[in-house]
Amino acid sequence: MALVLGVGLSACSKSSADTFSGALLHRPYHVPATELTDTAGRPYSLADSTDKQLTLVFFGYTHCPDECPTTMATLASAVLQLDDGDRPNVQVVFVTTDPARDTGPVVRRWLDHFSSSFVGVTAPLRTIRKVATDVGVPVEKGRRLASGGYDVTHGTQVLAVDPKDTVPVVWTLGTTAPELAHDIHQLLH
Repeated sequence: MALVLGVGLSACSKSSADTFSGALLHRPYHVPATELTDTAGRPYSLADSTDKQLTLVFFGYTHCPDECPTTMATLASAVLQLDDGDRPNVQVVFVTTDPARDTGPVVRRWLDHFSSSFVGVTAPLRTIRKVATDVGVPVEKGRRLASGGYDVTHGTQVLAVDPKDTVPVVWTLGTTAPELAHDIHQLLH
């Protein structure tokens, strides 16, 4: 948790052309080759299935009332702000932290509100927790709600996965779409 807090504190927003808004990790995380499942039911791995120059990964759930839809909308806006040369080199992947409710079709419909190009993946919760832990994202089933449902506690950072299957950069909640687009361009070049 201290690492997550440290990343959050070190990623202050900046806006000039020569700054970087994300937190550059001194020891990048290695993404595991753990098999997940995409929304079409096909095997998907953050290490083996990411073939773009840069993959942006977010762990969340479709019933999330705040951070998840906000982050996905920010990612969609950031990708749209990229120039025609950068956009094809970026993939966004959403990993559900609530596989009991987030079936492939549910995730696909939800992601299509943001971009039909976004990839959604799921797996048993134990597998998702393992993958999340490996890349520094906390995930826990949360408290029961008065409505009978439940929430899910999860980290809100966006991870950049490079072609070496490492996470060298993390963005925290509150990073704007223009800041993300700027950083993505810097990472691609």
